[in-house]
Parts: sequence; C-alpha cells; structure tokens
Amino acid sequence: MPSEQELVDLRREKRETLLASGDPYPATVSRTHEIGKARALFERNEREGLEETRRALTVAGRVVAVRDMGRAAFIDVRDGTGSVQLHLRRNVLGDDFALLPLVDLGDFVEARGRLFRTRSDEITVAVRSWRIIGKALRPLPEKWHGLSDVETRYRQRELDLIANERSREIARTRAAVVASVRRFFEGRGFMEVETPVLQDRAGGAAARPFSTHHNALDRELALRIALELHLKRLMIGGFDKVYEIGRVFRNEGISHRHNPEFTLLESYEAYVDYHDVAAMVEDLVRTVVRDVTGSLEVAHGEQVVDLDGEWRRTTYREALLEHTGIDYLQHPEPEQMRTLARDRGVPVDEGTSWGTAIDGLMSAYVEPHLVQPTFIFDYPAELSPLAKRKRDDPRLVERFELFALGYEVANAYSEQNDPVEQRRRLQEQTAMASEGDEEVEVADEAFIRALEYGMPPAGGLGIGIERLVMLVTGEHSIREVILFPTMREPGG
Repeated sequence: MPSEQELVDLRREKRETLLASGDPYPATVSRTHEIGKARALFERNEREGLEETRRALTVAGRVVAVRDMGRAAFIDVRDGTGSVQLHLRRNVLGDDFALLPLVDLGDFVEARGRLFRTRSDEITVAVRSWRIIGKALRPLPEKWHGLSDVETRYRQRELDLIANERSREIARTRAAVVASVRRFFEGRGFMEVETPVLQDRAGGAAARPFSTHHNALDRELALRIALELHLKRLMIGGFDKVYEIGRVFRNEGISHRHNPEFTLLESYEAYVDYHDVAAMVEDLVRTVVRDVTGSLEVAHGEQVVDLDGEWRRTTYREALLEHTGIDYLQHPEPEQMRTLARDRGVPVDEGTSWGTAIDGLMSAYVEPHLVQPTFIFDYPAELSPLAKRKRDDPRLVERFELFALGYEVANAYSEQNDPVEQRRRLQEQTAMASEGDEEVEVADEAFIRALEYGMPPAGGLGIGIERLVMLVTGEHSIREVILFPTMREPGG
C-alpha cells in the first residue's frame, strides 16, 4: 500500500497535468443550485409532473466516492446542504471524460446537467460538462466515512467534519442554539452588546485569567474571564436590558466539561430579582430545546432529560445535607471545612478558603446526582460577592444555579447594587487571595467607582453556551461541541 507521501506526490503530478491545460483552482464557479435545493426542486417538480425536471442545472461539491466502469462512471459529490450522484458517460463528455483519472477523493468539482432517477431510484445528474475546481493534495483519512481517532478528530477538526456527519450535525445544532438564544432575548426587548476582551483586571468570576502584553502601551492586560462588570456598567449608563454572547478565557485545567476558552451568555435586567430570572431561564431553556429539536425530552445514552415536567427546586444547604450529611452552618471555620473535604477525598490546599472547600464537596457529591433539571437556590455569601444578601438571612445570597446531567447549566443572582457593601465584600476576596486562594473575585476599582453613580436593582444571568449545546445534543464532552478545543501537546 502506498505511503501518504507517495499519494501526495501522485496528486501533485495530477495537479501539474491539470495546470498544463487550465486552472484547477478557478476563482469563480457557475453553480446555479446548492445540492440540497436542487434535490428538493427536482422532487417537487417530479410530484407535480412539471417539465422543469428536464432543465439543466449546475452543482458543485467535494468528491466523496468514485465508481469507474470504463465507458461510464458515477461520482458522489457533497456540499454543505447534501450530496448527489453524478453520472459521467464517455460518449457524452468526449475529451472531458479524460478528467476522470485525474480526480481523487477530496477534490472539488463542478458539473452541469439535468437531474433524473436511476433504476435504483437515486437522484442523479446526467453530466453534460464538468471540471475540477479544487485539487486536493492530501488524501482523506483512511475509512474517511468513519474517522474515529479522537485525537485526530479534535486536532484536525476539518478532517472530522469531512468524515463524520455527526460532527457536522453538532456544529449546525450549535449555530441553531445561538440563533434561538438571540431570538429569545430580542423578543424580550434585550439589547445585544459587545464589551472588551482585553482588560486591566479580569473580574466578574472566581477564576485565574490569562495575561498578555500590549506592546504599544507597554502594559500588562488580562483576557476577560466573564462579561459581568462591563454589562453592569452599561446598566449604570441607562440600559435596562442588555445581553452579550462572547468568548471568555479562564486559565484552568482541561476536562470533558472544561475548556480554557468558551462562549458565555450573560444577561442583565433592571427591576427584577433572582426568582424572576429563574422563571426566565426555565422559559429560555425550554424554548431553545424545542426550537432546535422539536421536543422537550433529550436522550443522553440510557438517560432521558425531561424538560417538560416540573423542575426541582432546592437550596444549597439542603442539597449538601442530603448527599453528604454535612450542615455547613455547623462548620464555619476554614480548617473545619478543609478537613471535611479531605476526609471525603476532595483535594484542598492549606490556603484553600472555606467557600472553595465547600464548593469542592458540592462538585464531588451533589452535582453528579442532578440529572433532571434542578435549581439550587441561596448560596453561602462567601461564594458570591457580587450577589445581594438574602433578605431574611444575611449569611446567604440571592443566587441560584441550574443543573442538568450532573453539571451546571446556568448561574444567576439578584445583583449587588450597594457600592459600599460591594467594595467591602470584594476586599474580603482580595484578602483571601493574599492567603493563597487564587480562585476568588478580584476588586475592580473602575467597576466599584461606576457603581457609586447608582445602579438599579437587577437580576443577572450567565449560561455557558457549550453546556447548553451539550444538553441539546446529548453529548457528554465539551470538546465535541467546541469546533477547535484546546489540546495538550501530542503525547502529553
């Protein structure tokens, strides 16, 4: 069997032959119809008995199969809308039939002719003229129709998309999810905005940022870890309903649920609280899933997530007590919580804060059980310095997270709008950072100063788009729904 390099060399020779008589990489094509639309038009005209079925059209696409029978050949081509079979005959094409030996899998061709059905009932183009419009120099992966090596699929996503219909379906579904989210918020009167990716200090979440150097300004900047603080500054400026869908960057580990860069949706609405946001989230998720799948039941292997029934609501304290037997109110000191975490196999360092330790217990012992959609309300205040204190219990904040399939889908607050309280609580976070806990909120002086001009009561929401797409598609790995995930070095 020839090596890959030998196959590349052979294709290069074919390229030279094509160049001698024309250009196998033309700048323009004469396509009249996408393949999917051509097929649909043929089927409609066929049903209605119209002569339009005899009219010639031109299609273009990638060659995915060739069956050479000597004086005739069948070639399957595919574009972004579908595939169709080409029928080439020597007595019809004459000298152009000689192109056939120069065609390889992966090449792009253009073909003109009328559509008809073969004896096997296959819609086919009876080719009257054709040409190569993109000569591929590398062969497609062996068994291209079933590329399964995970590393290759993620590192060379273009090959994965060529080979696997499922990967193309996920990519299309992701686009449909984002479009549905936008329609939902626009229908509620929200304004979509864009805020800076490069920031002096990356705030709005408890995460370690990436840093970069701006040469012209000779200053260090951070890539944003959240959208929150600038969106709130827009609310301070007078916009009552804003949202953004944008990339954020967190310098953290890689897992089947985490990628260092991902797409985040955040929305802020004035004059509502976290209960109002919870009702909106339930409507949003149901709307998106119904829009994209046509159903409110999503299969994930043997599990079925039912979004149509009543969604469970519980509190952080109740959920932790149910699954670990720990009442965190009985263990207020950081060392107590670190000991409890270590006793249950949750790794924590000496500098780990009380909040980080307790959240580690939640992640390990509670979240995996939350398969059906579940709201967890009322978090310990230390975990959420940007949220309002709970009205009847200042030890808690008005925050909820939505879980499904064992992972977080949404996170929301009644937003803190008291600048004095906000400054105090962010200063507490800064003190924790100085003691060694890196995953805390940082104080952003520009935001606090803006808050001093006054911000209305508001409800804020954050949803990871990838997590929402995982829910919709039934996928369990975030790398399946990110087109180009961050990968470790080969062999690392």
